[in-house]
Amino acid sequence: MVSDSIKSNIKSLVRESADIVEVINEYVTLKKAGTRFVGLCPFHSEKTPSFSVNPQGQFFYCFGCGESGDVFSFIMKYHHMEFPEALKTLADKYQIALPEKDMSQADKKRLQEREALYTVNEAAVDLYQRCLAGGEGAAAARKYLEQRGVPDAFVEKFRLGFAPSAESVGWTYQTDTLRRRSLSHKVIVKAGLAVEKDRGGFYDRFRSRIMFPLLDMTGRVVAFGGRIIGEGKPKYMNSPESLVFEKNRLLFGLYQHKEAIRKARTALVVEGNFDLLLLAVHGIDNTVAPLGTSLTKHHVKTLRGYCREVVLLFDADAAGLKAAMRSIPFFLAEQLECRIAVLPQGQDPDSLVREEGRSGIIKYVEAARPLAEFFFDTLVERHGLTLSGKGRIIQELKPVLEEAADVSQKALMVAHFSEKLGLDPGQFISGKTKERTVVQTVSAKGGLLDLPRQERQLIEFAILYPEYLKQLQEAGMGKVVKGDISQRIVVLLQRLQEEGSHSPEQLLTLLVEGEERQYVAELLMEGGSAGNEMNNEIVQGMLHELVRWLKTTSDQEEGLRLQEQIKEAEQKGDMGLLMELLQKKMIAEKKRTGY
Repeated sequence: MVSDSIKSNIKSLVRESADIVEVINEYVTLKKAGTRFVGLCPFHSEKTPSFSVNPQGQFFYCFGCGESGDVFSFIMKYHHMEFPEALKTLADKYQIALPEKDMSQADKKRLQEREALYTVNEAAVDLYQRCLAGGEGAAAARKYLEQRGVPDAFVEKFRLGFAPSAESVGWTYQTDTLRRRSLSHKVIVKAGLAVEKDRGGFYDRFRSRIMFPLLDMTGRVVAFGGRIIGEGKPKYMNSPESLVFEKNRLLFGLYQHKEAIRKARTALVVEGNFDLLLLAVHGIDNTVAPLGTSLTKHHVKTLRGYCREVVLLFDADAAGLKAAMRSIPFFLAEQLECRIAVLPQGQDPDSLVREEGRSGIIKYVEAARPLAEFFFDTLVERHGLTLSGKGRIIQELKPVLEEAADVSQKALMVAHFSEKLGLDPGQFISGKTKERTVVQTVSAKGGLLDLPRQERQLIEFAILYPEYLKQLQEAGMGKVVKGDISQRIVVLLQRLQEEGSHSPEQLLTLLVEGEERQYVAELLMEGGSAGNEMNNEIVQGMLHELVRWLKTTSDQEEGLRLQEQIKEAEQKGDMGLLMELLQKKMIAEKKRTGY
């Protein structure tokens, strides 16, 4: 067991060794601004930098969303890690040995499993590299790379390897070789390097493939992508997801190309590993590639931390264009500029750069069109501009418009596209007329249905079970309830409580004839009959959930007030007050997370 003082010393040593500016700058482009460093926040969408890093205090704070903390907090939130993993990640980066820790069994097991996966993946890289250099059947792989124009320097830079065929080395060669290095069969399977048979035994997953190691943003190998040599399907195969690998979050090439992307302020997105590799060979190294999937919201959010613009360099086939269309809402939500460069029919970045060189690619990148505009023109071409065609265009545009980052952006797009279609802007909104009419008809009964869902549930619970009003108020009900009608009902319930009345029906005597009274009457009729069947255990469970929500929301409200005070102090240039408020924010955050 490690004493609390030793654990505290280790944590302090790692924190002091880990320069927060250096660590965060690996994920967010930071610029010096006085004594601080600023950049675009990686935790919410913004165009104007509000994310600030204080090297003197070794903490970060976002004036936009309120996220704050030290270097551990950043690593935990950015990588979705628990504290022990963040501590281990930073300790490894700064070569600090950690003693056996007094941690929970779950934390210890998770750390051990992750480390085992990193170890086996690194061993597999070494194996695949040796197989490519001189293993059985590797001549065809080396010839393939030569024909594709991949120099030895790039084979080494991207740590390419070769998984030999079963015909040349057998079905379990890779697994057997790794096991001889004291790596367990169980971990090899969990890493996705071997597949267990239903009737027992196993076989190597990757065979007859050029192997691409996939790196996370700390530079560790988390998975592999394999490209088949010769005939066979699938053409590309990726490792299955594991404790260290989520394909919807990882982009191939981002670790190697992050500095080039920052410098160019633009990221080119291509579809295949060889597209990326050949562009890099020809000097275009601000490139990334998703792993056999469309761009996800996580991919776009990650890219926003490195660049101001993304250019999709896709094939002209239907699949490539469809993938591009699916990403529009993500770019809108993250407020990241996106253009699309559609290559000539039958060409991909790999073939085009080998035929026309770097200038051929740059020509298409410079001519790239805004993605939303391209999408609209594609819809016009597909559906035409007949009355029914315009209707179909509107239906396909609506999901994109709904993802607009704010009301003004949505209004601008509606005005722009409606003008192009020769329609009134209201016709874009009218697609939801029926749904909105229903909501308005129902919500006319007092307006409670217009409240946020959780607040409405709170008020309805208070009406049906007024005996718990005091507990709800002690949990922060007064701070959280904001709707006029809900505030009015709380005041009336409180008056009844002061008069010693706890009957829900008594509320009706205080409400005048009209929609509010009608709503409460219907609620009591419907809720009352259900309440008779509801046992005390269920009611207590509902109360517990509402109290927990109230406390959380109340804390958030307090955090927002503190955030506003911080903004005001910064605008006034009151550095003494600013530091005091930021300290309060950090203490509150540590109290909330326990770190």
